[in-house]
Amino acid sequence: MLVTLFSAFLLSSVIATEKDTGPLRLNDKKAVEAFIDSAEVVVIGFLESEEVRGYKDLLAALKRVDSVPAAICSVKEVWADYSIASDTITLFRKADNHQENLVLAETKKLDTDGLVKFITTNEVRYITEYNQVTAVGLFNSEVKSHLVLFANRGTKEYTELKERLGVLAPEFTEKLLFVLINGGVKSNFKSINYFGLKSKDLPRVGIYDGEADMKWLLPEGEITTERVRDFCQSFLRGDLKDVRQAGEEPKTEL
Repeated sequence: MLVTLFSAFLLSSVIATEKDTGPLRLNDKKAVEAFIDSAEVVVIGFLESEEVRGYKDLLAALKRVDSVPAAICSVKEVWADYSIASDTITLFRKADNHQENLVLAETKKLDTDGLVKFITTNEVRYITEYNQVTAVGLFNSEVKSHLVLFANRGTKEYTELKERLGVLAPEFTEKLLFVLINGGVKSNFKSINYFGLKSKDLPRVGIYDGEADMKWLLPEGEITTERVRDFCQSFLRGDLKDVRQAGEEPKTEL
């Protein structure tokens, strides 16, 4: 608790003078570390000055994606700690411990819409709701295995399970991405059917192994934290490889 409070104080003391006049300013490595640790997803503009290409577009983009905390670091001595060599806009996310760099010198077209797209497509969280935008970040992640929660938005289970699995997800950082698929959206029916499910079967939990293109369902029953944790651990141990896949017809002997 003391460490958390100290980090918060450190971060606020470094950036307090900037809150009312522009983006947060991070002036040393400790401030950058504290900022990255402050949220599931953050954006830092490692930019030399306000005059560089992309600075104003970044500010405009951040106003449109206000759910992602953002800051500026112009101290080049700090850049090297994050393998930054030139003006770069970087998104950090905890779900898979990933750093996504947009190097401005290598970007032919740089505008507000493009930066909004860069942030939203890479905004992968501990539990990410699947849609056409987030699908890009999910499938571009080095973590190719997904724990999938199928649930219908608006139901009591939807909110409760989302919160429950969101708390569990950090235990599987860099091993599994937790993905929520809303069964009430028609465009998601294909994903639901892929697991051999129908909307009336929800909520259910499954695992998709992107490397092997295999999938399994947690057996029917209450979706508890303990059962989901055991399910994830069984997958990581390789115990599910001999278990019948979701949507697969049981074999019958002649």
